[in-house]
Amino acid sequence: MSHLDWELVLKRASRIRLLISDVDGVLTDGTITYTEEGIEIKSFSVMDGLGIKLLLDAGVEFCILSSRASSATETRAKELGIKRVYQGIKDKLAAYREISSELGLQDHEIAYIGDDLVDLPVLTRVGLSITVPNGARQLRDYCHYCTKVSGGKGAVREVAEVILKGKNLWSQVLNRFIHVDSHE
Repeated sequence: MSHLDWELVLKRASRIRLLISDVDGVLTDGTITYTEEGIEIKSFSVMDGLGIKLLLDAGVEFCILSSRASSATETRAKELGIKRVYQGIKDKLAAYREISSELGLQDHEIAYIGDDLVDLPVLTRVGLSITVPNGARQLRDYCHYCTKVSGGKGAVREVAEVILKGKNLWSQVLNRFIHVDSHE
């Protein structure tokens, strides 16, 4: 599956109404740092943040689905206006089924980006499955697309651009930024 050509990836992206993302290794570089007080610290890419906002503005839902629970993730999600945040999830497939049912979406309308084996049950069901180059190598055999940039370094932003290009919305997004003064 990993060797789909660009046109097929864009065709799959054109149908996406929801992007679900793992956190550690995707929205972050996978590093978990603890302070001396035991407080967890994560670093998130501002590029990913803008990509998420661009998707939300285009009517594409965004959801976080993570095996680990973290207050840093909750804070980042709130900052970006992400309403669906599922943390501490041991059975990602069951959570995926619940999310898709709740939103009334079919598999082909959902994209998922993950980086490790725990993501495989969902990756093998969605319409557009994505992994990152710093993830488990085995995932590439089951994904439609592997980002060029690593998790935590703009991978979600890259996926947002792929989805917006698939929906023929990318030029509109660019024009919003190029012609800022014409909207005033």
